[in-house]
Amino acid sequence: MRRLGTGIGWRPEIADAVEAMPGIDWVEAVAENVCPGHLPDSLLRLRERGVEVVPHGVSLGLGGADRPDEGRLTALAERALALGSPLVTEHIAFVRAGGDLTATQLLEAGHLLPVPRTRDALAVLCENVRIAQDALPVPLAVENIAALISWPGEEMTEGQFLYELVERTGVRLLIDVANLHTNHVNRGEDPAKALDELPVEAIAYVHVAGGFERDGVWHDSHAHPVPEPVLAILTDLASRTTPPGVLLERDDNFPEPAELERELATIRATVEAAGELTGGLDTKAGELAGGLGAKAGELAGGLGAKAGDLAGGLGAKAGGALPKGACGGLPSGAHGGLPAPPADLPAPAEARQRAALAQVALLSALVAGTPAPEGFDCARLKVQSHALAAKRADVVAKVAPELPDILGGAYRADFLAYAHARPMTGGYRLDALRFAEHLLLAGRLEGTDAGRRLSDWWLERSGPAPLPRRPAARLLRATRRILSGR
Repeated sequence: MRRLGTGIGWRPEIADAVEAMPGIDWVEAVAENVCPGHLPDSLLRLRERGVEVVPHGVSLGLGGADRPDEGRLTALAERALALGSPLVTEHIAFVRAGGDLTATQLLEAGHLLPVPRTRDALAVLCENVRIAQDALPVPLAVENIAALISWPGEEMTEGQFLYELVERTGVRLLIDVANLHTNHVNRGEDPAKALDELPVEAIAYVHVAGGFERDGVWHDSHAHPVPEPVLAILTDLASRTTPPGVLLERDDNFPEPAELERELATIRATVEAAGELTGGLDTKAGELAGGLGAKAGELAGGLGAKAGDLAGGLGAKAGGALPKGACGGLPSGAHGGLPAPPADLPAPAEARQRAALAQVALLSALVAGTPAPEGFDCARLKVQSHALAAKRADVVAKVAPELPDILGGAYRADFLAYAHARPMTGGYRLDALRFAEHLLLAGRLEGTDAGRRLSDWWLERSGPAPLPRRPAARLLRATRRILSGR
């Protein structure tokens, strides 16, 4: 496995700080935020210095019921080539549901949602991973995600699910120890058990990040310092294997560069200390095993002679006959205490259909207010629904920063009210335009400076042709009324 070293997530807000940080071996950039033909100068300078850049995708939806979109795969491949990356990464998640498989409207989650650890989900995921591997010019690694909710009727633990995924596809793993902590708090899952079960030799690198707990729910915010429980899981992982790379993720609420450097130093020291401890224990264990082996050999020699004498006597007494069925093998159907070999995965087409129906029912409950599917925790679904809406508001504010500037303190409340009844069916930029349309049609901003600025903003970005299937004539009339009030 290629060695990466210690890295940090590159974000435009901290680009200068990252370039100035000592000891940065590599960075990770969100793939969807990088344009191959117009790479940020900061990333180009890092590349010139020999710093590796890994594109990290968030929108492919490898766990979704549909096959990966060819355009998204092509875009990810282009970024890997433009950056000279040694690998690319994505998530074990679904991000959209509906469409042709269910004959329903395609809905976008705007965030990563967990797939159930079932045979159906594994069949779909394995085929999607193979499709992605064939389309990408470099190796693919997939990340375990943080989850607020649990699917009913799961058939495997997280470690077993990841093990089978690797066994069947050869894909590498991006293990996020912060996500293991999140799933411990939110789903009662033991991080140590997950590490016991997953194939650590398949790890490409490790994510470390912070979050916060509210009302017994851990939110993987990437906007807070790395807590001690996450560092403890990192120690456990690093005591089992030396991770090829470890990376600090920070997406918001950026501290001073010195604080980021301290966190990186702590992460580096944690991995090194775990490795030194493991090395020392391995040496002692080897010496002890050598001594015990010699003693055991001497003891076995003596016992072997005694056993030979005894067996000879017993053989003579038994006349050389053994009872029927006592030929030394296991009884028919037994596996010597080992789990039975896994059954064949379901046919992908059938599995996709079942996965599609399950995913669209869940996503519709989260973003469109439809009834919760049977078996889900309704209170936890409500938490997830609020988290998705908040994430949506935050990202729209980033891709269209003019909107919170125009609307001021009313932006968030207005956006959440809009999102409550209007699920996202396209990307965030289209969502921003439709939010502006909603406000203009409502007429609440008529005669105000904010209304005039919003009208200008919408007209500049909507272009000469109206958006498809929108009440364009009515919207344009509302916009003209606002503009005429100048």
